[in-house]
This record gives sequence, structure tokens and C-alpha cells, in this order.
Amino acid sequence: MTSSAPLKINGTTEIAGVVGRPIAHSLSPRLHNAWIRALGLNAVYLPFSPTETGFQRLVQGFRGGVIRGLNVTLPFKAEALALADTADTAAQEAGAANLLLFLSDGAIEARNTDGLGLLYAFAQQAPTWRPDQGPITILGAGGAARGALATLKRAGARDIRILNRTRARAESLCRALGGTAFDLTEAGRALDGATTLINATSGQLQAEFADKDTLPLPAQAPPGAVAMDMVYAPLNTPFLQAAAAAGFATVDGLDMLIGQARPSFAALFGQPPPELDARSLCLAPEDGS
Repeated sequence: MTSSAPLKINGTTEIAGVVGRPIAHSLSPRLHNAWIRALGLNAVYLPFSPTETGFQRLVQGFRGGVIRGLNVTLPFKAEALALADTADTAAQEAGAANLLLFLSDGAIEARNTDGLGLLYAFAQQAPTWRPDQGPITILGAGGAARGALATLKRAGARDIRILNRTRARAESLCRALGGTAFDLTEAGRALDGATTLINATSGQLQAEFADKDTLPLPAQAPPGAVAMDMVYAPLNTPFLQAAAAAGFATVDGLDMLIGQARPSFAALFGQPPPELDARSLCLAPEDGS
């Protein structure tokens, strides 16, 4: 375990952080500050939680390199992309940014490392999984689903199905990036033969899927099938419990958090994070005991 010594703040301390609403649950400050301490950097990583109408003012106030950058989480990812002056391909395809870098000339650069986190999670928890091994069904059609669809297509997936409560939103996503749209009345067709399931729902739809008995899951998983939930709190979601009962190998969302944080840290602080046991670090009690 890394040292729990307090961070020392002075006039040359480099500042970065994470912004979202709510933000108290975020494990990003714990993770990034542990990496900072392990490397002995004069830096700190802080949480920010503006009002939903205050995000733009917060970001504009940081122009010019006041801080190194911000990771961005719900509900500000799409707005983050809109505020940036330049964006990488992943952010453009996802229609959202989870990382803003504040350059010394006043420009803001947007990136999206969520896709890297998605692939990292599969590599850590289902190392034999391949994106082209069979049909992939993504539950949801919001920003997280869009990012997953773009990432999986770049990784070589050939048959991606978007299963959403309403067909219109799924169709809009598929028109933009490819894939086949289904609504919940067509869940059987959307899940037929799928060797990968990804729960990319959030908010109300996540709540609707909290009852394991109403989850749209096949009764029996195909051989080698894997199910992933992007959520990491709780770690073992009702979706993953139901998928495991059906015979799916499961991938939780904690490694996705870690996987997106690693390239974010490198972009923010100019060097890769140290090789700590990041998963144990995130799961440890708050007091480190």
C-alpha cells in the first residue's frame, strides 16, 4: 500500500481533478493521488462539483493552464466536448469527452479515454475475450453506449446490436456509427447468440434493470460468453448477478475506471502511473485500514 502521508501544497503544486455531479462517490481522487504520492510528484488531484448550469463557467475559468486538466464524468461529458477547441477521434466519435486538458495558450483539448478503459477491463477480467468472437449486444443508447460502440468497432467487432427501451434513440445511434437497433420488445432477437453483453445504461434505465427478474438476458449463455457492467458501485450489480446465473463470465466496471484513469494520468502529469495494485487501492476502506 502506498504512503498515506498528506500532500504538501505550495506555489508550484500542479493541480488536476475530476468534475461531475454528484462527485462524492468518485474513486478517481483516491486513485490519482495514490499514484502522485508513489511517484513523489508535487501535485494534487481534486474533486469539483459545480451546479449543472455552472460547468461552463468552471471550465472557462481554467483556460490558460491554471490547472493541468480535468477528468469529466456525468452529467457533463457531452458539454465538455462542446466547450473544447480541439478533440481527439475517440471523443468525436463518442460525442463526449472524459478528459479536458488546459493548454498554456488558453486552448482546451478534449479526449475520451473511456474506450481504452473498456478494453482494459475485458483484458484484466476476461483475457481470452475478443471483440470479433461473436455478436455484441449493448444495453442502452446514451453516451456510454455510443462510446462503447465506437470503441468496439475500432477494435474489430463486426456484429453490434443496440438494445434500448425506445427504438428511435437506438436507431439514431446506429445511423451515426453503425450497428443494428432493437427496442425492449425485441430483446430476444437482440440477445440471440450474443457472446458479449455490455450494460451501458444509467439513471432511470439502470434503475429499471435493478430487478434481476425483469432483466433482458438469455436463459443460457453461449460458450465463452462474457457480460460487462460499466457501473462500479455496486461492484456486483443485479445485471452481473443475473448474467453469472445464466453462465456468463462477468466483468465489473472498476477496471474500466482504472483503465481510463491510466492514460488520463499520463496526459495530465506527463508520465505513466506507477504499477500499484490499483484495484485493491480502490476497494480499501477510506481510512486505509
